Amino acid sequence: MCGITGLLTPSASGEDLETAVRRMASALVHRGPDDEGAWVDPEVGIALGFRRLAILDLSTAGHQPMVSACGRHVIVFNGEVYNFAELRHELEPKGHCFRGHSDTEVMLAAIGQWGLQEAVKKFVGMFAFALWDRQERILHLVVDRVGIKPLYYGWARRSFLFGSELKALRAHPGFAAEINRGALSLQMRYSYIPQPHSIYRGTYKLRPGTMLSVKADSVPCSGPGSPVSYWSAREAAERGAAHPFRASEQEAADRLEELLREAVRLRLVSDVPLGAFLSGGIDSSTVVALMQALSSRPVKTFTVGFHETNYNEAVHAQAVAAHLGTDHTELYVTPEEARAVIPKLPAIYDEPFSDSSQIPTYLISQLARQQVTVSLSGDGGDELFAGYNRYFLGKKLWRWVSRMSAPVRNASAWFLRQVGSDRWDRVFGRAARSLPLPLRERLAGEKVQRLADMLAVRDPRTLYPGLVSHWRKACELVVGATELPVLLDDLSQYPELPDFARVMMFLDLVTYLPDDILVKVDRASMAVSLEARVPILDHRVVEFALSLPASMHIRNGQGKYLLRKVLDRYVPRRLIERPKMGFGVPIDAWLRGPLREWAEDLLGEDRLRREGFFRPQPIRSLWARHLSGRSSYHYYLWDVLSFQAWRACWHC
Repeated sequence: MCGITGLLTPSASGEDLETAVRRMASALVHRGPDDEGAWVDPEVGIALGFRRLAILDLSTAGHQPMVSACGRHVIVFNGEVYNFAELRHELEPKGHCFRGHSDTEVMLAAIGQWGLQEAVKKFVGMFAFALWDRQERILHLVVDRVGIKPLYYGWARRSFLFGSELKALRAHPGFAAEINRGALSLQMRYSYIPQPHSIYRGTYKLRPGTMLSVKADSVPCSGPGSPVSYWSAREAAERGAAHPFRASEQEAADRLEELLREAVRLRLVSDVPLGAFLSGGIDSSTVVALMQALSSRPVKTFTVGFHETNYNEAVHAQAVAAHLGTDHTELYVTPEEARAVIPKLPAIYDEPFSDSSQIPTYLISQLARQQVTVSLSGDGGDELFAGYNRYFLGKKLWRWVSRMSAPVRNASAWFLRQVGSDRWDRVFGRAARSLPLPLRERLAGEKVQRLADMLAVRDPRTLYPGLVSHWRKACELVVGATELPVLLDDLSQYPELPDFARVMMFLDLVTYLPDDILVKVDRASMAVSLEARVPILDHRVVEFALSLPASMHIRNGQGKYLLRKVLDRYVPRRLIERPKMGFGVPIDAWLRGPLREWAEDLLGEDRLRREGFFRPQPIRSLWARHLSGRSSYHYYLWDVLSFQAWRACWHC
């Protein structure tokens, strides 16, 4: 696991190129504290930079930037290609010799043998890499199929830049850090900035499953071409629907177990200590169960616990760890320790990001790093196997809404909006004791307002953006913002699938997963120089999950049916069955208590007006209503606070 960066600048001296790329690489030292390297060709104006976190082949034979044996290609690579040993065995009979044991050297040989496109299709892993073709004078940027590893690219004066994080691009002396207000409005809506956009104008994220090629003679005359897809989640989803897995439930569970077992086995290859995050939920418990089954000694597992019962999963993780016999470490975090992470977040996340589970994710990464350098994670299970409530609730909601006539829908929506969120909160609060358990939820007023928005929907596919939106009129909140195009707005990009729940699962797979979940895990783990591996997102598991019929995902109003069947073979159901608990912290209460002064400073009306990014009135109104205790608007406020804190860190 590493940090990579580089630039393409015609007419620059070798000294200037090396100075610039080393400065950019130094900004990524947390991603790779073990080694550094730079490679420069002043004749063309190319420079590649690298920071190494040594995982495989700890010798100098794994040093990067690495030149291929034939001398044609130079690579900087972040991630892991887990099937490198199998590829090596395939390449050796073809005349390839290897001086070390790194996956990077195998990647270069594979590219030389089969070409870039075909080689990448053979790679099983997580990766973001830059490949310089010295013969064609083309720079290729490539990202893995589901976006586990990040790669940014953009322009600075006459230079084309790229890097694992925005920190590297910002370190270039010519980088213009102009905030993109349209991207800011997207962050207010989704709590993250969707690909391909970034917080800066002219700077982008490379989409999962794509590669971007930049010719040396196109810089600086024209921008890079469009990214080219080598793997498509949409095509995989439509192919899975057209040719579903047709076998018995037992055979489906056997096949899923086989795929997961192989995915975990590959991710146990490491020359440094290795462990796993364990929450005690279905996804992480499945990963740990398979790890332990494949290991001859107790696997190291890690859990962070909280004294607040509503946020604590440690007791469940402990029970699973005891059953599986892992070497378990848990750390109960005080509110003060959790809040101490907040000042670090702007530097860790590099652009505004407001999923508050970033706090416990950082804490568990920090805990694991004390004993291991690699940790496996259960991320991806919710999106692939129907773990989120919206998959069931959205389908039920549409079934109910579609039965109503348009006049009745419009009248109902008008009435719900007229009453207002605060009143609905009070109504549900007074009636809580007499309501069924599923209706005794926090944020009742906000959910009623969301229901009002849903009543206006004419196409079930347009339900999803509303279900995942925070500030639904974000362009009216952000001064001078223009709506930027994202995948969720373009129904033509939605796959043709027979079931609405599967459409939502696909949309999570290509938006929420890479832009929120994987960003959160990558930045939190890399901040402490820990490699996080996600076996459930092996592309072969992904493709199999996309081929399963809806009945093997959702059964009797409950998701992850088939994944549960696999886990049942290792862990008793009684240790797993419980209501889904988000990996969060009590931000709502903290904003009314110990974080109030901090938040008031960032949300001050004079400050908001002076800085000129937000219209103060809606923010101040929500802040006052949140402080009153009658309603909770911490999700909305955390969106604004995350940007304000980020800007104070990087631009003040």
